Amino acid sequence: MRFVFLIFCYALAASAAVPDFKITPVPDGKHKAFQKVFSQHINVFGVRVFGTAKTPPAKLRHIAIVLAEYLDNDEDGKPDNPAVLAELLKRNAFMAVAENERAMERLDYDAFEDAGFHAGQGQFATETLPGGRRFDATLEEVLHLITHEGYAKVYPKIFGERPGTELAKCLDRARGGRFRRVPRRYPKGAWFTYDDRTCDYGCQCTEYLYWAITSTLGAQAAKHRREEISHEWKLFSKELVRTRDPHIFKLITDAKYKLPARLPD
Repeated sequence: MRFVFLIFCYALAASAAVPDFKITPVPDGKHKAFQKVFSQHINVFGVRVFGTAKTPPAKLRHIAIVLAEYLDNDEDGKPDNPAVLAELLKRNAFMAVAENERAMERLDYDAFEDAGFHAGQGQFATETLPGGRRFDATLEEVLHLITHEGYAKVYPKIFGERPGTELAKCLDRARGGRFRRVPRRYPKGAWFTYDDRTCDYGCQCTEYLYWAITSTLGAQAAKHRREEISHEWKLFSKELVRTRDPHIFKLITDAKYKLPARLPD
């Protein structure tokens, strides 16, 4: 059965057209439910990036390019992990992009779920900051979609977002213990101290994996960025992740999972 699934995944990846990043109207068919809210869209290996009418096209295209570079990190025109892409397509994964945070909060996700789309990740244009002067939230939000809707489902015992998985064991070490709820104060020595009390255990797994991957790839090392994140994440460089958190470093650099090895540029 596993062999059949892998054949299906590779066939799916082979049939996925190389993205041209062309912005088009939202298509009819199963995506018609998005037409009430979004007026533009880009197809990235079958994963859709939707934008509202006021979303700047350049920023919508930037998000699509980052998505493509995370999925096809070696840029050979084929997604690096066909099984993860297959899971994203199976779950109808999509990015929902609005012009600002207020517009994002007004989106009716219930309407998308009623139409069978449960695997969406939101982002707004004002936090989409290509250029390097400030941190670009695209590096975070797009990766959340890929790990939460892809890796966590394809490798449930490894990247599953629940207690007992390999990722969760790493999380518990990073936080200084297993906490179902965000503690008022983390133990001394913890290097992941996320304080958003609305973020449950699964959410903490998602956030922790993002920090580990992007720090290893060099996204968090700038001086101003280190100052911004110091209250919740201490291992801002590849060397710090490798030496202070060797378990997660070994996991995310294991070639068999084909996680990104370089930062989208």
